[in-house]
Amino acid sequence: MNTKRTFIKSVAAAAFATLAMGSAFAADITGAGATFPFPIYAKWAESYKAATGNGLNYQSIGSSGGIRQIKAKTVTFGATDAPMSGEDLDKEGLVQFPAIIGGTVPVVNLEGFKPGELRITGVVLADMFLGKVANWNDPKIAALNPGKKLPDQAITIVHRADGSGTTFNFTDYLTAVSKDWSSTVGKGAAVKWPAASSVGGKGNEGVAANVNRVKGSLGYVEYAYVKKNNMTFMQLQNADGKYVAPDDLTFAAAAAGADWMSVPGMGVSMVNAKGANSWPISTASFILMYKQPTDKAAAAEAVKFFDWAFTNGKKMAQDLDYVALPDSLTTQIRAKVWTQIQK
Repeated sequence: MNTKRTFIKSVAAAAFATLAMGSAFAADITGAGATFPFPIYAKWAESYKAATGNGLNYQSIGSSGGIRQIKAKTVTFGATDAPMSGEDLDKEGLVQFPAIIGGTVPVVNLEGFKPGELRITGVVLADMFLGKVANWNDPKIAALNPGKKLPDQAITIVHRADGSGTTFNFTDYLTAVSKDWSSTVGKGAAVKWPAASSVGGKGNEGVAANVNRVKGSLGYVEYAYVKKNNMTFMQLQNADGKYVAPDDLTFAAAAAGADWMSVPGMGVSMVNAKGANSWPISTASFILMYKQPTDKAAAAEAVKFFDWAFTNGKKMAQDLDYVALPDSLTTQIRAKVWTQIQK
């Protein structure tokens, strides 16, 4: 485990630095959007550059920013964890397809607790983000963690300050499991956070930094950021009543039953998926491209990049605890989605 964590940290650090600079290599392909998949896109880009000589400049600016950029036609592809509706895709002349699967994870800054030591249910987690459970030694948390000495310490909520697919995924889950959350807040890429004590952060990076900085805080980030920043996560009760920890196996279990072609644009929600081993806040991250691109050569190169990643990038995804798409799904994407992009 330590060897794997050291490897992940070194890969992520090198890849993050490479992609963040952008100008470090030729920007043959441009993309922008979700911070959720940034670690794996960075690693794929680094390896694709080495294999082909062609580069990718990806701006990790959040899902809402990615949708804005692709609509403005300033990038070859947009990336979002909050899938666009079939109606909006048709209106804009876009195709959408999943590229990677991962999980959103509740993280805490609580002295004396190891990763995965604390357990939480979806209902109590929603109450914490609602501000109804505002202290760490609240009886609702204590009841789920018998024998644990919880501090008499206020909970500070850390949330995304920007429009975010991670927020969409997280609030989609809270909406599914909590009637109170559903009726008062709901789901969206940006919501009005009700807890009295809260602070915003830009990107998964900003939320991770704030959770690590603020004592007694509770936030949510994509799992690669948990590992990169050595964060303390909570086990979460899933739809089968089992407490599970986040990793590639529990993300894969949640994705196993997804019917991708049942929704226009393949925008399937995997939150609160059935299955004893399913992580309940699993999600796909999606790519948006024009059916009739302005720069056909750049669009063709972007398709080549994702084709290469689907074929050669599975081990890289596993090393960062993402879940690569199954071959049966990538075959469908090649046949039913990419064929709509004009060459």
